[in-house]
Formats: sequence, structure tokens, C-alpha cells
Amino acid sequence: MKILFLSHYFPPEVNAPAYRTYDHCKEWVRLGHEVTVITCFPNHPAGEIFEGYQNRWRQEETRDGIRLIRVWTYPTPNAGIFLRALNHIVFMLLGFWAAMRAPRHDVLVTTSPQFFNGLVGLPIRWFKRIPWVLEIRDLWPESIVAVGAIKNRFVIGILEWLEGVMYRNADAIIVVTRTFRDVIAKRGIPPERISFVPNGVDLALFEPTGPDRELLKANGLEGKFVATYAGTLGMAHGLGHMLEAAAMLKDRPDIAILIVGDGAEREQLAAQRERLGLDNVKMVGLQPKEKLPGIWAASNVALVPMRATEVFKTILPSKIFEIMAMGVPFIMGIEGEAIGLVTGSNAGIAVPPGDAKALADAIRTLADDKERCRAMARNGRDYAAAHFDRRKLARDLLRQLEAQARGRAIAPSPSGATG
Repeated sequence: MKILFLSHYFPPEVNAPAYRTYDHCKEWVRLGHEVTVITCFPNHPAGEIFEGYQNRWRQEETRDGIRLIRVWTYPTPNAGIFLRALNHIVFMLLGFWAAMRAPRHDVLVTTSPQFFNGLVGLPIRWFKRIPWVLEIRDLWPESIVAVGAIKNRFVIGILEWLEGVMYRNADAIIVVTRTFRDVIAKRGIPPERISFVPNGVDLALFEPTGPDRELLKANGLEGKFVATYAGTLGMAHGLGHMLEAAAMLKDRPDIAILIVGDGAEREQLAAQRERLGLDNVKMVGLQPKEKLPGIWAASNVALVPMRATEVFKTILPSKIFEIMAMGVPFIMGIEGEAIGLVTGSNAGIAVPPGDAKALADAIRTLADDKERCRAMARNGRDYAAAHFDRRKLARDLLRQLEAQARGRAIAPSPSGATG
């Protein structure tokens, strides 16, 4: 089968959508399929083209048997709505151009967000007359409205209309949470066209291993109980309350908070740390994917926060599966579907989102109960292996693509578990 996949993000970028797409496509190639990915030149999140790349109109390369077509990119930092929207629209247009030049494929996949990367599947489907599978990893525009990035009701109305157009015209829709499936079905989309294939984890890369001792030593963390947040420092996560919790933990010199990553809120967080005088908070920049296992192994507990909004009750942050596979207990500051993962795995603690005191208390509790931490670590690894093996999930998704390529109605998938 020949698969055409459009993704705004792809390695060497290290965010979740880049690696979900890469891991799935790599497995499909291993199973004997031809996969072409149209993507940007890597620039996320700083908005600077990565070393070793030149921003050209079109460039081809091969990675693990995947044919990559990179198109000219308007690079912009992961901050500010106007320039980011321009970045997204430019890729939509040039991605369409590259898809029109590509040979015929059996099935098309586009993934959203970003929103316009999902939307471009519609004209490609029309012109190339191939089945279109739309992957929804987050609900847009609901998510950007929830964090206040867009407030103009006219613009929101247009985006909501386009969202509905996408859903109605896609031959099949793949969602990463069961709640997404319910929300989209309420928009009038037949449930049999919607399948659930959750995020997962590469169990070969993320397995219990030795800690990154250089990281611990360089940041004065040796011998401390380390609570780590690793990921995008963005508006959706409400990370300021982690620093408020750190201020409540100043009386515990044995506890430290480590923040790994970059994003729109980095400078604001650094200023808040300075203002509160938080010597117990260490911040390091964006790290390559290959370093994350050592970072998680150096952590005693992982922090997984989101802001308290209705739309974020529908999500399951992809980093949680890597954390569980590494055998690291977690503290989940999210409501909704994610609570089922906490109770189903018995690998973490749930606290109300944005509640600094509850977070500080949970960190104290685990720091004082090493046996509970060890039990949670074992539970997490076992649960991730049983339900979130990315190679198995890639095969589940492949079956949906094959059904579309053969012209059959998609069969809803029972992939994964959330409790």
C-alpha cells in the first residue's frame, strides 16, 4: 500500500506529533508499505531552521525507509497567534503543492493540530481522488480558545465552520482519546466513521535505564528527590502553579523541581522563579528525544499538568505513556478522561489542575513514601506495555488505512485503555 501523510512536525523536531507520525510511519515501512511524508523544515519550537538544513522550496530525503518531502517553511517561534497562523497557512499551501506533484497513493492521512494541516486533506482528496483519513490529536479551535489565544468571535466562528467541514468530508477520522470520539459524534458524524487509536510509546527506547548523572551533577540535584516536568512550556499547561508549589517546598531541601523544555512561557517562568527566589527549581532547555530516557530515569516523580478548562478534560498528554514506560510515578494535574488512566494503572496521583498546594502535598507524600513510589513504578511499566505499545498501535491504525484503501467502511478500533 502507498501512503501519503502530511504532518507539520517531524524529527529531528522532538514534540509529540513529530514522533507519533515518525513511529507509525517507520512501522508501516517495516511491514512492507511505501510511505511518503510531506513536512516542514525543522524549526519548532524556537522558530529557527535546525543546523544541517537549508530552507528551500522543496527537498527530499529518506529516513528509516520513509520518503520525506520538506517544503519551504515560514519559521516562527511557538508564541504569538498571528505569525504562527501565517506559518501554518504557508505550510498548508506548499503542502498542497507538494502533494499535487507526488505520484498517486492509495490513501491520504493528515493530522491536526495544527488545524490547517488537517484541513489541507480536503482539497488533496478532491483533486487526487483518494480516500482521506483525518487524525485528530487535539480539538481545534476549542483548545486555542480555551487558553485565550483567540477571542474574536467572528474568527472563532469561521474556524468552527471549517472544523465541521473537515469532519463531514473525511472518509474516516482517527482520534487519540475516547472523549474526542464522543465530541465529534455529537457534531453529527456517524460513530462508525470514528476510530480510537491512542498515543503510545516506543518501549524499546523508553525502558528503565540509568539516570543522566551529568544532568543531576550539573544542576546540583544529586541525592535529592527530583520532580520533573519535561515538555513544551506553553499556555495550555499553566506551569506557573508548579513554581508556587516549589515555594511551598522551600522547607524541604531534599526536594527539587526540574523543568526541561522550551516554549512561549519560558521567559515568564524564569522571571517568576527569580521573583520567588526559588533555588529549588532548575530549568534546562529543549533536549533531544534520545536524552529523555536518561532524564526520566533521573527523576523520582513526573509532573503532568494542564490548565483547568472544559476542553482539557478531553485529552491524554502523550508524555504520560513515556513516563509510565520508564517506570516513573507521576502526578497528574488534569481532570476528565485522564483520571481513568490514573485509577486504571495505579501508577500515579491525581490532583486538581492549577492547585499549587495539592501539588506540593502530593510531592511531599511521594518523597516520604519510597515503597509507594516503587510500586507505582512497576505498575506504570506493566500498564504501558500492556496497552500503549506504539508498534501495536501503528498496526491498529494501519488496518484502518487498509480498509479505506480497499473502499470499505472503517471499523472502529478498540485500541488502548484508559480505565
